[in-house]
Amino acid sequence: MAPASGVDEAGGVATRRIGITGASGHIGRRVAELLAAQGRAGDLRLIVRDPARAPHVPGAEAAVASFDDADACRAAFAGLDTLLLVSAGESDDRVAQHRTAIAAATDAGVRHLVYTSFTGASADAEFTLARDHGATEDAIREAAGRSGLTWTFLRDDFYLDVLLPWAGEDRTLRGPAGEGRCTFVAREDVAQVAARVLADPQAWADTVLEITGGEALTLGESAERLTAATGERFEYVDETMDEARASRAPYGAPDWQVDAWISTYTAIASGVLSPVSGDVQQVLGRPQLRLEDVLGRA
Repeated sequence: MAPASGVDEAGGVATRRIGITGASGHIGRRVAELLAAQGRAGDLRLIVRDPARAPHVPGAEAAVASFDDADACRAAFAGLDTLLLVSAGESDDRVAQHRTAIAAATDAGVRHLVYTSFTGASADAEFTLARDHGATEDAIREAAGRSGLTWTFLRDDFYLDVLLPWAGEDRTLRGPAGEGRCTFVAREDVAQVAARVLADPQAWADTVLEITGGEALTLGESAERLTAATGERFEYVDETMDEARASRAPYGAPDWQVDAWISTYTAIASGVLSPVSGDVQQVLGRPQLRLEDVLGRA
């Protein structure tokens, strides 16, 4: 294994192999595109669950693995120096999946792990899915203590990109968020930060980056901005808890998922998602994208 400094035994610069999990998703695919544009395609391994959905990045290699398959993960992570661990989809066993992937990464000798976490990740987070992220961060720190692995946590806030899907066909944001504020962040900013960290991981070793937007918006203000930007009328309905459960009942989702959906809004109401961080500007050297920028890109 080459030294962690990135200098090989002969004194030259060692090639860093970069793995990207979730490479068929929004973040993973965009990170791959950004690194390929920097001439790093030949260093990339794009890790997907379905090979038919792997992005086409000339020069990159692909591997197939899911986080619930330890052997497949070890094979997919073998020979990698740095790994982007994009959090698994919402499920009641997501932490177990993450633990499997983390153990496989350490077994495979990965040196640096970049994990897409969430603002306020902790065991008692108001947003229930942020508790999964807190447990995953703990697991990564534990693994680092045993293996010498270094890490970077990207604690993303909710995406600006989801406001339109949240509003749905009737262009109405609904939930018990009150007048709480959230520093919604552009998915593009998250991808660019991730790409920058993967390209120079030691500059961000053992660092928590708070990936927020540049302003804190209420959902009422978000609806007004969507209206102004699109020319279509959007509105926000501040639901009670009973109304929030009733409006989500038709989906037939399990209780844990309904609780997660509703806690999206109660977390906004609580104010814990309102602080604006300068970390995106620190990493990228530019201001964060705004809602209008995201709508324009779409």
